Amino acid sequence: MKVFIAGATGAIGKPLVRILKERGHEVFGMTRSQEKSDSLKDQGAVPIVMDAFDFESVNSALDLIKPDVVIEQLTSLPKNYTPEEMQAADALNTRLRLEGGANLQRAAEASGAELYMVQSVSFFSAPGDGLADEDAPFISSATPFIQGAASTFRQMENRVLNSSALRGIALRYGMFYGPGTWYENQGSVYELVRAQGMPVVGDGRGVWSFVHVDDAAKATVSAMEKGDSGVYNITDDDPSPMSVWLPSLASYLGAPEPPYLDEETVGDPDFIYYGTKLRGASNAKAKNELGFSPRQLEWLKETD
Repeated sequence: MKVFIAGATGAIGKPLVRILKERGHEVFGMTRSQEKSDSLKDQGAVPIVMDAFDFESVNSALDLIKPDVVIEQLTSLPKNYTPEEMQAADALNTRLRLEGGANLQRAAEASGAELYMVQSVSFFSAPGDGLADEDAPFISSATPFIQGAASTFRQMENRVLNSSALRGIALRYGMFYGPGTWYENQGSVYELVRAQGMPVVGDGRGVWSFVHVDDAAKATVSAMEKGDSGVYNITDDDPSPMSVWLPSLASYLGAPEPPYLDEETVGDPDFIYYGTKLRGASNAKAKNELGFSPRQLEWLKETD
C-alpha cells in the first residue's frame, strides 16, 4: 500500500517508517525540515517537505501521490518536559493538531485515500473505576491546560471518526518512552529524575500507562493492516501509580529516591493532576484484535 505519514521524523514516525518499509509498503514521509528529509531517504521513504498549514501544498502533494492510507502524527512538543516549556509550546501544538490535521484530512479525502489514522492519547480519560477502555469519554473537568488538551484530542477524534469519505482509526497511545522521547538516556524526564526534580505528589495514586515507541509503531501498522474503524488504546501491560513507577525509574537509573511532596508544596496544578488523578488505560482491545504484545515497562523489570 501507499502510506503517507505526517510527522515522519518524530519519535514514533521513525520506527513507523522502518516497520512499514520492512512490511513492503511504499512510504511517503512528510516533514517540515529540509534537513530531516535526508534521514527519510536513508530509511527508504520518499521525503515530502511541507507545511501542514499550507493547504494548497498539502492538497497538491496528496493528489499527486494518491495514498491508500494517511497517518497523522503531527506534533510540536518542546525538547524539555517543564511546565514553562509545555505552556509555551501549547498554542502552536494545538493549532498544528487542529488546523494542520484538518488540512491533511481534507486533502486525504479529496485524494481518494481509503483509511485515515490519527494520533490520540490514552491518559485524558474521565475518572472512573479501574482502567479506561475505548468507550471511556475524555475528561471534562480538570485544570484549564488539561481540559484544553483533552478538548483538542476529542475534536481530532471526532473529525476522523465522523468522516463520510474515508475509514477512520484513532490510536490512543500511552506515554511514549524510548528513543526520541523525554524518557530515554539524556532525555528530559530521565535528567529530572536523576536530579530529584520530579517528585511523587501526595500519595501518588495517579495511574500512568506507558508504551515504548517501537511497540506503538508496530501496533499502528497492525491497526492499519487489520484494524476496524474506531478507537484503540495502545498502551503496555503495566499501568502503574506514580508512587510505584517513579521510584522504580529512579532505581533503574541509579538515581536517588524521588522526593515525596504534598500538593500544596508542589503547586503546579497540572502536575498534581498527573500525580494524583490520572487514570490508566486498558489495552485489551488492541491485544485481542490486533495481536498487540507490548514489552514490559523497562524500569519495572528492576522490581520483579
